[in-house]
Amino acid sequence: MKSSAGEPEAVRPTVMGPWRFVVWFGTVSLLADFVYEAARSVTGPLLASLGASALVVGVVTGAGEAAALGLRLVSGPLADRTRRFWGLAIAGYALTVVSVPLLGVAGVLWAACALVIAERVGKAVRSPAKDTLLSHATAATGRGRGFAVHEAMDQIGALVGPLLVAGILAVTGGDYGPALAVLAVPGVAVLGLLVWLRARVPDPEAYERAVTGAVPSETEGQGDGRLPRAFWTYAAFTAATTTGFATFGVLSYHLVEQHLLSAAWVPVLYAAAMAVDAVAALATGWLYDRYGPRVLMVLPVLTAGVVMLAFTDTLALAVAGSLVWGAAMGIQESTLRATVADLVPSGRRATAYGLAAGADVPALDPGNPVVRPDRREYPAAEQGVGAGL
Repeated sequence: MKSSAGEPEAVRPTVMGPWRFVVWFGTVSLLADFVYEAARSVTGPLLASLGASALVVGVVTGAGEAAALGLRLVSGPLADRTRRFWGLAIAGYALTVVSVPLLGVAGVLWAACALVIAERVGKAVRSPAKDTLLSHATAATGRGRGFAVHEAMDQIGALVGPLLVAGILAVTGGDYGPALAVLAVPGVAVLGLLVWLRARVPDPEAYERAVTGAVPSETEGQGDGRLPRAFWTYAAFTAATTTGFATFGVLSYHLVEQHLLSAAWVPVLYAAAMAVDAVAALATGWLYDRYGPRVLMVLPVLTAGVVMLAFTDTLALAVAGSLVWGAAMGIQESTLRATVADLVPSGRRATAYGLAAGADVPALDPGNPVVRPDRREYPAAEQGVGAGL
């Protein structure tokens, strides 16, 4: 790229500072999490109310998470090849915010299952592109801090959304239609804010060029070239660490099926897990900028703690396991992304984000059955769906 004077143009001015960009993108994620985390907090009980067994809940939520992670193997390279980061991010968010309100009026199990998976596909479409856009700004703010602040804002929505759903379920006696329909409002705000942000900062890579002084080559981002060896080592660590990591749909099914919590309390616990997620993200993000990737060594300990605690028949231990799950998620969603940005050049970063997520496919069942042979299948009306808080 040349300036009018014929000199290389390393920096293309933007109309928004990097921290403002991180905060505004965090606002997008806050609103989006308000929508889809509210829905995810009741996925298990909602599917059960439509007649799903424990096996169906595990398969659907696990398949949704597998789609959210595995399909990034396609969307990541596509983003690098086309350089349409904003377009893919907006398309992915649109699929998610449309699927969630429809989930409340699906009425039949197969349609609800399809919408649960569609919402996760939306995450797969947007995530590598979104993370790449954000990574450019974090080059100026500090990788760990930038991703941590974004994740913390993200979790504000993840905390408030489930609480709203819990309140509406309590008032309506377990009617999922109104509880999910109200989520269309923040969904519209997500799309409007994304379009505005794209117009303000069409080229977020300018933030990174301003820090590094690098000039992107003509072939950068075309999908050729190898990823650094250090990235593959990191991806292997991620895969080994998260093997068997359970979805919250399975956790919540276990809690309600074992009569440890009523369905109306499940979103409250999910909100608490999201609060822990935010704190863990901020703490490890700050530590990452000071000490580097070694802070990630806490992740295998947390992952093992989820399996050991969350699937017990004791309420206190199961709740503790759910909170540990939130801490592990906070690290995965912030510091792991900062590590990828530091390991991989800009032109291949979306591909790397897709590959890193593809190595993180969760188990459908964490190994402790959520339905005992001597227990009946989950009858929604008898398990406290919509029970008062």
